[in-house]
Amino acid sequence: MYMKRSIDAYLSQWKDTPGHMPLIVKGARQTGKTASIREFGRNNYKSFIEINFIFKPQYRQITSDGYTASQIIRNMSLLDPSLQFLPGDTLIFFDEMQAFPDIATSLKSFCEDGRFDVICSGSLLGIHYRQIESVSVGYKQNYEMRSMDFEEFLLTQGYGTETVDRLFSHMLDMTPFSTVEYDRFSRLFLDFCVLGGMPAVVRRYVETGTFEGTLEIQRQLLLDYEEDVRKYAAGMDQTRIINVLRHITPQLARDNKKFQISKVASGARFRDYRGCIEWLLDAGIIQACYCLNHPELPLGGNYDGDKFKLYYSDTGLLVATLDEEAQIEFRAYRRLGVYKGALYENIVAEALSKSGLKLYYYKKNDSRLEEDFFARTAHSLVPIEVKGGNAASPSLRTLIKSPHYPDIRFGIKLTGTNLGHGDRIVTFPHFCAFLLKRFLREFDESRI
Repeated sequence: MYMKRSIDAYLSQWKDTPGHMPLIVKGARQTGKTASIREFGRNNYKSFIEINFIFKPQYRQITSDGYTASQIIRNMSLLDPSLQFLPGDTLIFFDEMQAFPDIATSLKSFCEDGRFDVICSGSLLGIHYRQIESVSVGYKQNYEMRSMDFEEFLLTQGYGTETVDRLFSHMLDMTPFSTVEYDRFSRLFLDFCVLGGMPAVVRRYVETGTFEGTLEIQRQLLLDYEEDVRKYAAGMDQTRIINVLRHITPQLARDNKKFQISKVASGARFRDYRGCIEWLLDAGIIQACYCLNHPELPLGGNYDGDKFKLYYSDTGLLVATLDEEAQIEFRAYRRLGVYKGALYENIVAEALSKSGLKLYYYKKNDSRLEEDFFARTAHSLVPIEVKGGNAASPSLRTLIKSPHYPDIRFGIKLTGTNLGHGDRIVTFPHFCAFLLKRFLREFDESRI
């Protein structure tokens, strides 16, 4: 069963663009890259050629005579004479590129040759990307694939784009959802929080109609990530990388969610762990939210690279790291206790990041003033506060009303309540988080 993904439309647009260059699809393991590219290739080309450099290591020899498209095609046909290379109607898919990043050197020739479309993909490409970029800059396009977002999850539940547009129209018009709408999408969103967006997990849920077996898949994925560290983190302290990964959940459960290296191990120093965190970021396993120096525009360059919160790139994997008692409380009763803030912050961070927004927060020194996230419109800086319920928001109100923050004209609050607005704060249910970027792009600020 193939589940529709956002990349489907991107791939179609890429193919239809005259003079399109080879495409590199990056992303963490098991996010659905291979399945989506395979589905696209089989449905849109007379000849679809898939080369997996892990399962078919003999194909790592195809550049032995040179890196031109003609030389590589000749060697591929020597290894498998049944391959068909039809000019203008062939897609060559080089999968698990991280096992043979040298193939990137050929992308310039394939681009200039123009007879065949080429897509490269693989897990952990971010780790090798500096090498890949250096030999293919200017001759390829990039696409980063993440696990499924809430919109893609809704597609698996039978909802189409018209449903998403209806949700968005409520946001843009600032009209509350009906009781039926609110209850239904809140329930689906909590299911999505439990499952996350890893395709294997969602597929099991769709096929069985239950959560049976999904936790086991998630825990195996976490073990696979740790195995990737041991396999690919050459020349680095692999134990430190795994320790960082294992400490994300307990640190998010604290009131102060800033990631503290000192909590990872006794005597741990930031300079010893910087590379470990960068490795996990490059691998696409985690995401970082950086602390602003001051809540003002522009955002780029206005943050402290040494102060950050760390989140799992997929919230379902965060849930899978919880202790047994917390697992039962959340899965059976939707109660999270001390982990409630961690869950909702992680799912919002995931939604913002998947929509293309960079993550920033603010914590004022020697003050209780802090804010979970920030985004921007064309003219304003917009604080975004995340609440498990509908508690008061003193920091959000201070940022909006204080003359010390002139770039902030209104704020957004994500809660466990229906849509509403007042005092220059727009309140949305948590399930609207995936539409925030679109809202900020189209909303008329003068209405606040």
